[in-house]
Amino acid sequence: MSVVEPTELRARFARSLSALYGTEVPAYTTLVEVCEQINAEVLDRLGAEAERHGSIARVTAERHGAIRVGTADELAQVARILGACGMHPVGFYDLREASPPVPVVSTAFRPTDSDELAANPFRVFTSLLVVDDRRFFDAATQSQLEEFLGARRLFPDELLELADRAETCNGLEIGDAERFLELATASFALSAEPVDHAWYDHLEAISSVAADIGGVTSTHINHLTPRVLDIDELYRRMEARGITMIDRIQGPPLTTKPAVLLRQTSFRALAEPRTFREPDGSLAPGELRVRFGEVEARGVALTPAGRALYDDRGIDAFPDTAQELHAAGLAYYRRDPDAPGGLSPIVYEDFLPKSAAGIFASNLTSDGSVDAAQRASARDAAWLQDALGRPLHDPYELYAAQV
Repeated sequence: MSVVEPTELRARFARSLSALYGTEVPAYTTLVEVCEQINAEVLDRLGAEAERHGSIARVTAERHGAIRVGTADELAQVARILGACGMHPVGFYDLREASPPVPVVSTAFRPTDSDELAANPFRVFTSLLVVDDRRFFDAATQSQLEEFLGARRLFPDELLELADRAETCNGLEIGDAERFLELATASFALSAEPVDHAWYDHLEAISSVAADIGGVTSTHINHLTPRVLDIDELYRRMEARGITMIDRIQGPPLTTKPAVLLRQTSFRALAEPRTFREPDGSLAPGELRVRFGEVEARGVALTPAGRALYDDRGIDAFPDTAQELHAAGLAYYRRDPDAPGGLSPIVYEDFLPKSAAGIFASNLTSDGSVDAAQRASARDAAWLQDALGRPLHDPYELYAAQV
């Protein structure tokens, strides 16, 4: 019997989640359509140069999703499910240090091999709530959160068992693969279960992200992100269609210099109908604004020296050509005699904490509250790796290996 290997499982999972999200958030379908139109136009105008940062087939299929979980156990279960699809945790992001601060630490699950990235670069940016950080949660709220999160079950045992089998056996037989995709997709669908209004409001006063994680009994896709070759034109066209975008494009500004890192924007979170359970036990209709449609444009990955220069002085401090970037040791390129200037850029596959927090903040109902005088909880890459129960990859090492 034929086996569905992790590469194909990943591609099918990305398509399945995209179909689901399109039914839940129709404006996302519009976003994808506009991206595809613009990508075709850029390819027609620029030819091979349009594919400098990846083939048009890769760019068209490309998505990154974002999910949020509440406990280390839930995070480890996500790692098992995505591990079945050949996706591994890469990088540590502490969004508590962003402005405004968000009470989560994050990693990104993605392929790590260049051939796998070329086949399908599906990524899932995954955030974990830090419930014991006193800057956000007092002792009583922490205790309530731990009780609430400890009582829920995000992923069925059957899904986790199939995931483990897929990792061990490097794939699943067709029937099992279809069942895995069915269960995995359903696990990230928006739940119709009533939301405890008082509990959700309590958390939302602290952080809208905390409420989205710890105020409901399930997880869901927070956003799904296609890739576009001209994000500035995408922004203009979405606005022209009457879809309200956030106030700006996050990341490096538009420039004639080589594209670096990641530029992102989104349409604003839409009001979605939800049922609320009131303190007297009655049910009442309401709405929440937590999910949005993000879009991204990717450039070349920067070396640690390049990233330090970017973070300190911005894109204006960079040289004007790929050859100068390469010679200065600021960006990752591989030698390619068929590429312009003999250099082929290594695409930035990861994320920018400042941009991620900026996207979150632009779609929040409020900035929440934080008491900077209180104790912060220690979280770092080593802690996260222990929570994951598997290696946490250093993105710079992965880029260097591609060179």
